[in-house]
Amino acid sequence: MRRSGTRIEAVMEDVRARIASRACPPGTRLPSVRAQARALEVSVSTVVEGYERLMAEGVIASRPGSGFYVAGPVAPLALTELGPRVEREVDPLWVSRQALEAGAATLKPGCGWLPPAWLYETGMRRALRALARADVTDLTEYATPLGHPGLRQYLSRRLAGAGIEAPPEQILLTGSGTQAIDLICRFLLEPGDTVLVDDPCYFNFHALLKAHRVHVLGVPHTPSGPDVERFEEALRQHAPRLYITNSGIHNPTGATLSPVVAHRLLKLADNSDLVIVEDDVFADFEHQPAPRLAAFDGLARVIQTGSFSKTVSASVRCGYIAARGDWIESLTDLKIATALGDGRLAAELLLRALTDSGYRRHMEAVRLRLANAMTATIARLEPLGITPWLVPQAGMFLWCRLPAGVDAATVARACLKEGVVLAPGNAFSQSLSAREFLRFNVAQSTAKRIFDVLGQALRA
Repeated sequence: MRRSGTRIEAVMEDVRARIASRACPPGTRLPSVRAQARALEVSVSTVVEGYERLMAEGVIASRPGSGFYVAGPVAPLALTELGPRVEREVDPLWVSRQALEAGAATLKPGCGWLPPAWLYETGMRRALRALARADVTDLTEYATPLGHPGLRQYLSRRLAGAGIEAPPEQILLTGSGTQAIDLICRFLLEPGDTVLVDDPCYFNFHALLKAHRVHVLGVPHTPSGPDVERFEEALRQHAPRLYITNSGIHNPTGATLSPVVAHRLLKLADNSDLVIVEDDVFADFEHQPAPRLAAFDGLARVIQTGSFSKTVSASVRCGYIAARGDWIESLTDLKIATALGDGRLAAELLLRALTDSGYRRHMEAVRLRLANAMTATIARLEPLGITPWLVPQAGMFLWCRLPAGVDAATVARACLKEGVVLAPGNAFSQSLSAREFLRFNVAQSTAKRIFDVLGQALRA
């Protein structure tokens, strides 16, 4: 329990947190005064006073001879109240909001996207000009339930190039990559189910899974993929329903999945009820494609998701799900129930940009630019005693260890005051075991001031 203010306030805060997290819906009997006193290590009179104040506020009610019960309607869902409390500096939602709300003057080496000048602006402008002359239906109508047929045909060919057989009818377009994973969670999960994630992993996976009220379990990540022994142990002890991962360029570590680990994971999954979600949002950053679980598995128990907001434009929100046919059928119904239809305009824009002859050259230039930025960022961090966990083969992320004993959240707090947004390691770690790590986006780490501010924070 986080203790703030008086002991009475701490008792009240504990009850409010349980209600806000929906662990105690209306009608739930609260622990007795004596049991609560023992649990919180306070006196009985402190709990009595705390309960009395909560009754005065209408939060709880007393039933003579029975105890104290939660009153009122179901509390609005508060994601920050689900699970153990963490420092705001390493809360996934807080980190995302700081990066998204930052003004132009703020430096963002902790964010997860390319600078605007690195995205495919010229291709987007050409696509916009062409689309302005298109048929009125492209500008005004909903897309079909599965999504834009032309874009699904393009994605089918693209996936085939990675060894994944997914005809257009097994591809569902979504409003974003995040919505794709959210739909899958709605389809497969019930509150209380166990979901495996990499530790560390993309921090928004944590936030999204909180909203589905599932039990999230982290599996340590290695330079070649998840720790297979720990993965097997988690399958045996917790019978998880879902595993969410990046098989290509891993976020935040930059690691890539090895063929040996891929085969071992799928063999373990075959003996369980586990479904694997393979988020492939960074595919176009790779120089040499890493193994894809969906290719080895044939979309039997692996679902692949992706989007193009990292390479084309974050303003054009469009993602996809590639899965077995019967699952796509049910996922389509879910999409209609929760979003009705896709933006036809966004899908048409994206298709025109991706099939533009300049996109391939654009990505070649971006990959080269990222490689140079990776080298430069490592060189600038070295004098500060900050070292890479590994040097990635490609991509924008550099997962780094701070000097011994330095807490990343403390450093992030100090740097934020100077207009530099960092991404502390524990924002990515379900076990909160990465307090000495920071994730750097090398494309956003070109300004000398970042390293001056970082150096000052480390010295402090």
